[in-house]
Amino acid sequence: MMKALSGNRSWMFALMGSACLVGAAVGMAQKEKSPEFPAVATVSDLSNVFREVSRKAMPAIVAIETVNKTSQVSGEKSLPFDDNSPFGDLFKNDPRFKEYFKQHQNQPRRAPRKMGTGSGFVINKSGLIMTNSHVVRGADVVKVILNDGREFTATDIRMDPRSDVAVIKIDAPNLTAIPMGDSSKMEIGDWVLAIGNPFGIGMSVTNGIISAKGRGPGINDREDYLQTDAAINPGNSGGPLLNLRGEVIGINTAISSRSGGYDGVGFAIPVNMARWVSGQLIDHGQVKRAFLGVGIQPISSDLSKSFDIKVGQGAIITQLMDDSPAAAAGLKTGDIILKLAGKDVTGPRNLQGIVEQLVVGKSYVMELLRDGKRINQDISMKEMPKSFSVAKDEKPLDDTKKEKQKTSVNELKIEVQPITQELAQQLGYSDSVKGVVITAVEPGSAAEEAGLMKGMIIEKIGTTEVSTMDHFNQGLKLSKDKKNVLLLVRNHSGARFVVVPK
Repeated sequence: MMKALSGNRSWMFALMGSACLVGAAVGMAQKEKSPEFPAVATVSDLSNVFREVSRKAMPAIVAIETVNKTSQVSGEKSLPFDDNSPFGDLFKNDPRFKEYFKQHQNQPRRAPRKMGTGSGFVINKSGLIMTNSHVVRGADVVKVILNDGREFTATDIRMDPRSDVAVIKIDAPNLTAIPMGDSSKMEIGDWVLAIGNPFGIGMSVTNGIISAKGRGPGINDREDYLQTDAAINPGNSGGPLLNLRGEVIGINTAISSRSGGYDGVGFAIPVNMARWVSGQLIDHGQVKRAFLGVGIQPISSDLSKSFDIKVGQGAIITQLMDDSPAAAAGLKTGDIILKLAGKDVTGPRNLQGIVEQLVVGKSYVMELLRDGKRINQDISMKEMPKSFSVAKDEKPLDDTKKEKQKTSVNELKIEVQPITQELAQQLGYSDSVKGVVITAVEPGSAAEEAGLMKGMIIEKIGTTEVSTMDHFNQGLKLSKDKKNVLLLVRNHSGARFVVVPK
């Protein structure tokens, strides 16, 4: 369960262990009387909190074992003893055993069953358990082991691979459920506890702090992880991350590791996201997400100067999908989404979190910054297609098939030419793509440092949309007195804004 990344670092799902569960609110313990060592009393208070949270959480923790039944393997020898066995003489001369072995010798047999383990925690006393999707995905049988030793087989399994959240059901009455907290109230530096079964050695409690928020390391489609330095190892997947009130504020999901074990960086799904996903799974059996149908980009330092907006304020539209809610509402590339449904937008992941929980079929007000002016736009939500994706594979530019018409642009140190239908197909773009294609970039130029490459399509310069060479030259002319040129460029990973200094 490991995804290799560059630099010999890997993302490892924290599988193989049992889940951690949070308990009810815990009050601070009374300070011990210690005039000689006042610090001891303070440390003891914290220790007592850890102890009480762990004690209350344990009854709600479950271990999860999964079974994958492998296919049968034929042609295997089915005799229980070979010719060299000391017991062979007891069977080979008896005609009854000879006939039995003859009949069964070439019958297929099952290969050993493959086992996997993980964690989970009870969210409803009727038998609902939350865990990671990757813990139970592909399993033929999911066995749940309660903290008191009782074992049950899951009767219903519902998963959302996009967020890596799953809810399973067991028929066990009067379970101890764990309270849910509010992950949005967690701040960097807050104490947290993780409980699980690392490496299968038994239930263990580790402590640490929230190291960062809003992480997106590229593990799942939907990410907004809490990062923690509480020790999370293989075996913790699906277990909860707890605050000091004994509430679940995250689901332990993955670790960043060079060694295969704890390296000080763990990731947990925020419980606010998990709570919404689990509600969708319980009510509908699947997650119904709304979507805008746009490609978006955060406001970087360079872009903030070009658009006269604060860094991290809003998200800029770089691409519009056909037949999408955004296209129907008349949104444009270059629009900056400032608010949606009354909530401030602070970047792509934040916007995605707002959008996915909106009601499909309902209209909402979106506040935009367009050409320096703030406007409000109504937008009606549609359900996200299951195959929603905008990325394509890169294809190289074939120099032998370039159109003869080409313009050298000395200001940007690049060469461009009109995009034709034949050239668009050759480069792997759709026939409807508009703009001019970059055919050369001067080595060491500001354009190269900004990330411009041969084969990219320039769709916009400043506020000028580009579909012909005349539009391109007009956009350059309007940017003549500016220190930087703002370009909207496209490759097969999507579109993004680039600032090129002159």
